[in-house]
Amino acid sequence: MLPERRRQYLEAIGIDLWVRRARQTDAAMVLPEAARPAETPATGAPSAERAPIIPAPAVPSEELAAQWQRLLDEVRGCRLCPLHATRTQGVLGVGPKRADWLVIGEAPGAEEDRRGEPFVGAAGQLLDAMLRAIGLDRRTNVYIANVLKSRPPNNRDPRPAEVEACLPYLVRQIALLQPKIMLAVGRIAAQNLLATDAPLGRLRGRVHHFGEHQTPLVVTYHPAYLLRTPADKRKAWEDLKFARSVYQQLTQGATDGHRS
Repeated sequence: MLPERRRQYLEAIGIDLWVRRARQTDAAMVLPEAARPAETPATGAPSAERAPIIPAPAVPSEELAAQWQRLLDEVRGCRLCPLHATRTQGVLGVGPKRADWLVIGEAPGAEEDRRGEPFVGAAGQLLDAMLRAIGLDRRTNVYIANVLKSRPPNNRDPRPAEVEACLPYLVRQIALLQPKIMLAVGRIAAQNLLATDAPLGRLRGRVHHFGEHQTPLVVTYHPAYLLRTPADKRKAWEDLKFARSVYQQLTQGATDGHRS
């Protein structure tokens, strides 16, 4: 990415430019010692909560498109919980149908419910700037979704029964996307994905894993929270760089495996 454009994205998320120091690795610069992923001598890949990654079977493109359409139709017509009575529409997600990165939020808000797309408005603009700051773009290499596909009234927190009803849709999305890494934004999304009540501060800076395929998952703040609490944008920037380093280590490991 061009330095000037990268500087603009960093300014958009409220981060001052950082300066590279001589003879330091990127991991040493971007992460506090306590937040860095542990490394193994063999691969250098993150070993925190490490589990074997099970490859998903390949699906022909025609069948893949058909499965996405069936999923979209089911979400739009879903009546598994009472939220269908108050929503405008079910919001499945947005992005390429195969993506290395999957960003997961909590639930659609009022504007998302109206437009049928997650993360629009001010929070969506900040999320776009955050992703671009680490070289990502929701139009090309990131898929964005929510734990809930229907908006809760008054943007209240999701209820357990609502999450239970909606989570299978997300699991099917993950199976179709086959992402290499997941980024959970916000406490609600992280706690529901990881089935924990641990505070966000304890979930950040670690590599978690989700689902049957043990997809690596990193946790950070929700953009809407960062708009209200800009002092924590620095911590979010550390999380983004952490996620980028995890992804780079994972993809480097896959590349090395093909070469061997």
